[in-house]
Amino acid sequence: MGWAADSILVRLGARKSSIFAAMFISFLVSASCNWTYLFVTTPLDLFRSPAMLYFLISGCLQPLCARALFYEGLTRIGVARAGPLRGAEPLFAAAVAVAFLHERPSVAVYSGTVLIVASVWIISGRQSGETKGRLLDSLFPLGAALVSAVSQSLRKQGLNLLPNPFVAAVTVTSTSLVLLSVFLWSTNRIRVLRMERGSFFYFLGAAGIATIAQILNFVALGRGQVSAIIPLLNTTPLFILFFSKLFLRGVEKVTSRIVLGAILMVSGVVLITGG
Repeated sequence: MGWAADSILVRLGARKSSIFAAMFISFLVSASCNWTYLFVTTPLDLFRSPAMLYFLISGCLQPLCARALFYEGLTRIGVARAGPLRGAEPLFAAAVAVAFLHERPSVAVYSGTVLIVASVWIISGRQSGETKGRLLDSLFPLGAALVSAVSQSLRKQGLNLLPNPFVAAVTVTSTSLVLLSVFLWSTNRIRVLRMERGSFFYFLGAAGIATIAQILNFVALGRGQVSAIIPLLNTTPLFILFFSKLFLRGVEKVTSRIVLGAILMVSGVVLITGG
């Protein structure tokens, strides 16, 4: 629910401001809140743990790369489409498990994969009156799903060594914040951080919600198995469709095709979880 609310607020704010501004505020708020909590409650020698390597690599991938791809996708094709496509993460997680962990998925996993692929085709397909390039635009949220699947596996490995969700969250977020700042400065794009007053409040609200969602994400990963947590995280498309219907009526249209695609996507997720 948190990631869905974050997507809606960013979509509203990005109408008049850059997604880089949304990312910067999100990372800054998350890092500030988590560092404040850690300074007060946690011995900082925990940062010497070998788990930091996993968190640092994860921070290079997500939230920076994953969120950049997803935010770009939702500005191009709308949150109602980008959200369900972002939910293809279990498909990529299964692919990573087969390719690198030599797992042998069940028939249910393959069936779920087929449903997810079908949902991607339905959601990203061009309808009458739409511009060309819809499939290319759909690669942004799909890329975010792939990057996230790899990153979540790294986070799980780190949490096995150091089961502290706040240390994990502050490390990955701070890494992303530093990399984003260096990128904007080195490419002379600092000006993109300027935003209108209305956008600032949308982005600030999204940042607060994303901070809570991220902590819950790490708590879940630390306590459960990746194969169960990732599909549950990817029920986000259902919440996105619900919130879009409530709050984005004047911004974008939720069509029956998008709803069908989201249902197929979540059905595939359920099959993969059961398999």
